[in-house]
Amino acid sequence: MNDKKYTTIKKRDWAETKAHSSWQVFKIMAELVEGFDTLAKIGPCITIFGSARTQPDTKYYNLAVDIAKNLCEEGFGVITGGGPGIMEAGNKGAQLANGLSVGLNIQLPFEQGTNPFVSSSFNINFDYFFVRKVMFSKYSQGFIMMPGGWGTMDEFFEIATLIQTKKFTQTPMICMGKEYWGGLFDWMKNVMLEEHHNISPGDLELIKIFDTAEEVVAYFKEFYTLNKLQHNF
Repeated sequence: MNDKKYTTIKKRDWAETKAHSSWQVFKIMAELVEGFDTLAKIGPCITIFGSARTQPDTKYYNLAVDIAKNLCEEGFGVITGGGPGIMEAGNKGAQLANGLSVGLNIQLPFEQGTNPFVSSSFNINFDYFFVRKVMFSKYSQGFIMMPGGWGTMDEFFEIATLIQTKKFTQTPMICMGKEYWGGLFDWMKNVMLEEHHNISPGDLELIKIFDTAEEVVAYFKEFYTLNKLQHNF
C-alpha cells in the first residue's frame, strides 16, 4: 500500500470515528437523565463497593450482608453495583431489613449480571463506567469499601480524591477489613506521605478502617448526628 492510499484510508476512518463520537453524546446524556430521574426519588443511602468474585457464605460476603441489614434498620438505603459477590450481599442485607435496595449495573463481557435482591424500581443499567460513578458519587451519603479488585480500587481512589479535594461535601468513607486494607494504608503512609510527601498527613484521616458491622453503624450514626444529610454535589 502506497503512503497516499494509506493516508486516505486513515482519514476516512478518522472521519467515521468523529461522527460516531457525536452520536455518543446523546447516549451518554440518556444515561445521565435516567440515572438522575430514578435516583432523585431515593432517600439517604450508603454505597457498598466490593468484589464481584466474593462467594456467598464467606467472611466478607456475610459481613456485607450484616452491614447492609444494620444500616437499613437505621433508616438508610443501600446502593451497590447491582452484580454478584459483595454487591449481591449488600442488596441481600437491604432486602432482609425491608430497606431500599438499589443496583447500578454495568454491561460487561464477564462477571456482571443483576443479582436477585435489587429492587425492580431501582435497577439501572449503564454502558459507561464514568456515568455510573457519577450516580454513586452524587446520591450516596457514605461509602463502604469491602475487599475487591481493580474496579474497587478505581472507586476507592476516585472517591478518596473527591473527598480530599472537597469536590463533595464531607462524606464518610470506610474500608472494611484491616487484614485486607492494612498493607495499602501502610504503603500510603510510609511511601506516599513520609518518603515522597505526595499527600498530606490529614488525608489518611479522611478514611476509616473497621472490622465489624457495629463499628460501621455507630460511625454513620455519630457522623450524621453532627452533619447534614444531603447530596454530594
